[in-house]
Amino acid sequence: MKEESGQSPSIAGVVALATIALSACITTTRTDLVTVTASSECVVLLHGLNRSYRAMEKMAGGLQDAGFTTANVDYPSQTATVEDLARLAVNVGLEKCRETNAGKIHFVTHSLGGILLRYEQSQNPIPEIGRVVMLAPPNQGSEIIDKTRDWPTFKMFSGEAGLQLGTDKNSIPSKLGPVDFELGVIAGTGTINPIFSAMLPDPNDGKVSVESTKVSGMNDFLMVDNNHHSIISNDVVIENTAAFLRDGRFLISTDPNGVVLLY
Repeated sequence: MKEESGQSPSIAGVVALATIALSACITTTRTDLVTVTASSECVVLLHGLNRSYRAMEKMAGGLQDAGFTTANVDYPSQTATVEDLARLAVNVGLEKCRETNAGKIHFVTHSLGGILLRYEQSQNPIPEIGRVVMLAPPNQGSEIIDKTRDWPTFKMFSGEAGLQLGTDKNSIPSKLGPVDFELGVIAGTGTINPIFSAMLPDPNDGKVSVESTKVSGMNDFLMVDNNHHSIISNDVVIENTAAFLRDGRFLISTDPNGVVLLY
């Protein structure tokens, strides 16, 4: 890593160690497949940027309890473009689910994971695709990317894929059309990062605005009071995710204005 003149050795060392640590934890690809006896439906889980399959373990466990076989994919989110990551992550998950002879393959995604699925589906439609739940997806891009892409450490933590998630016309989300599968979106309205939240339209989860999570063709929508990271482990979110995969609708829904609709 190129060191700027005037940078203290201690800071340079911390940055170098961070780079090494990140590289060590993001270069391994694996899929944690848990088969549920007698289940003919499998769920592929795709984590978000700068996360790992461990972030989706609680969600995977909840879906297993609900009767779904799960394939929790770990992919190196900071090492490649959206195009390359989509091909890798989606197809690794599909391969594992197909090993179980699943008749229907659902997806649960967090953040970047949703864009990977949309991109791969646009290029290579999945014959067995069932229902999809996206958690905090930047379906219209994120203004955070627009405003931080030139920060010195941005690429180190977000990689090539992160640079492609802005709101400009050349971003990957801007180039994707309406979804062609059953989709439920869950957006967060809480934050633990007031600096990032100030860069976004309200309401937002500290990384993505609620409005940016929406996409043409979605079937249901839910808002919860969670930030961008905690949304994936919230019990209400897990229960509603399982419900949508099973029935095609959330237990609790909100209309486009955020008014709660109860079934």
